Amino acid sequence: MPRPPVEEPVMEAAMASPGLGVPAAPAPLLSVQGVSLQYRTREHVITATHRVGFDVHRSDRFVLLGPSGCGKSTLLKAVAGFIRPVEGRITLNGRVVDRPGPDRMMVFQEFDQLLPWKTVLGNVMFPMQVSRCCSRAEARERALRSIDKVKLGKFRDAYPHMLSGGMKQRAAIARAMALEPDILLMDEPFAALDALTRRQMQDELLALWEDTRFTVLFVTHSIEEAVVVGSRILILSPHPGRVRAELNAHQFDHRHQGGAEFAALHRRIHAMLFAEADGAAAARGPKHD
Repeated sequence: MPRPPVEEPVMEAAMASPGLGVPAAPAPLLSVQGVSLQYRTREHVITATHRVGFDVHRSDRFVLLGPSGCGKSTLLKAVAGFIRPVEGRITLNGRVVDRPGPDRMMVFQEFDQLLPWKTVLGNVMFPMQVSRCCSRAEARERALRSIDKVKLGKFRDAYPHMLSGGMKQRAAIARAMALEPDILLMDEPFAALDALTRRQMQDELLALWEDTRFTVLFVTHSIEEAVVVGSRILILSPHPGRVRAELNAHQFDHRHQGGAEFAALHRRIHAMLFAEADGAAAARGPKHD
């Protein structure tokens, strides 16, 4: 299965022979190899992705970007272990992913992902108690650390209905981080927020990453968000999702918006995403009233 085109050349050191004393490239944390995903409706079998392949290394902020219906959220669910590929395979730490596990935690875009009868602290502790990964005392200590990192220390005893949308998402991120998963899976976590809160949450996610260097696989359909949040961006075609390209974006954040390099990458990604749709529209010709 050929790999997607990558913006920057592969370093010679990564290709060198171990016998020459040059260290080999590190093995990826997550490897998606030629994965095709399908789901059934009452009348049809829908192919969501077709032979998608990519690698995610430790501390990557890896973004899946594509138009609605390209299978990016379905891919995330497959990495989480909720959907099995009909072709190809997914491995995490060299082990085939065939079921959900505490080494992968998801954060969704919906505000109601928290348990309404539990406080913020209770919600963050809950996965650790269910998985029995640690004692109650350690679970509480880890939960409090995570809550402080997302700036919810004063609201640890609050219930979800007392929180704003942004605060609920912070609590969901704290819950996922407290379990210390190998990879954090985020499915458009800021899509339902207003523009100002969304920008603030993006900045806070980057600040949290600078502090802990966790690995994240992030789904979005926003080009701007992909460039700001991602260190690597995988571009997917319209349905069924195929790999268009893998691009480097580690040098950008909100401070670079409006700059020439940021704008150039934005235009390049836009062209990749919409070339097919624009070509089809051109073939149909202009509309006439």
